[in-house]
Amino acid sequence: MRRRLERMMGQYGQTVTLKRRGQEPRETRAFLQPDLKRREALPLTATPLGAVSVQRWRYLGPRDQELAPGDRVAWGGLRLVVQEARAVGWQDETFYQWAVLRPEKEAAE
Repeated sequence: MRRRLERMMGQYGQTVTLKRRGQEPRETRAFLQPDLKRREALPLTATPLGAVSVQRWRYLGPRDQELAPGDRVAWGGLRLVVQEARAVGWQDETFYQWAVLRPEKEAAE
């Protein structure tokens, strides 16, 4: 199952650049999606996917590319900062990395 997820990331994921504190930037394949919300209080943008919060993004990445709060993720012109991250396990091993990201500009404020 882990290999299947890794193949799916390689085939269907986006090429993102990870910048961990104190390390050189590194490219990897991961799933990066806007956080779909239905709350009226959040700033939303209408897209073909529905109402998209421009404040938060979800990241699913390779199990060996750990992220920590404050790390950076770039994709195209989008620059994001890791707000929360954790390794997701399955049976006795790490299955993938999960993170919540926010725009870099927001993080600087």
